[in-house]
Amino acid sequence: MAEKHPFSALRPVLLASTSRHRKALLERLRIPFETVDPGVDEQRAAGEAPRALAARLALAKARSVAARHPGALVIGSDQVCAAGDWILGKPASVAANREMLARLSGCVAVFHTAVAIVGREAGLHAEHLDETRCHFRHLSDQEIVRHVEVEPALDCAGGFKSEGLGIGLMTRMESEDPTGLIGLPLIWVASVLRPFLRPTS
Repeated sequence: MAEKHPFSALRPVLLASTSRHRKALLERLRIPFETVDPGVDEQRAAGEAPRALAARLALAKARSVAARHPGALVIGSDQVCAAGDWILGKPASVAANREMLARLSGCVAVFHTAVAIVGREAGLHAEHLDETRCHFRHLSDQEIVRHVEVEPALDCAGGFKSEGLGIGLMTRMESEDPTGLIGLPLIWVASVLRPFLRPTS
């Protein structure tokens, strides 16, 4: 029977997030970690670019939790989805979900997913920005209504799930790490954490 955690960490690993999606992603690495609410104000500053907003919030989340847990390795992440100058949040209702997909029809949405890993006592400070470009095909009103009925995505930026039925809304996707679009680029996270991991006996 496989071990639940084939690797142990030399320092506690904390995910500065309450997102169930990021928690599920980090669980893929099979390392022990805990989640902590960063308690960070996510308000966008006037004129702040989407990628700058994502980077600022990711670092703020990591620093907030690291200040309370200086011995830990803290992972902070934030994602901002934008189509041109329009920033897409999470649709608050089925009607908003439909409207969001209608606006994305035939457009390109860019997902800026920022990650910061901070370990105060470990002397670790690393930052990364992953960008995924989603090219949406032209969607009919009927198709949008049916899609939201089958797979509403009220808790997802952009109003769709690439790991589910939402992948069929696109003509192509440009990405270096498919987990970045879901909310946490695991290729980069794993590379930063690797020196702090060891196999369990």
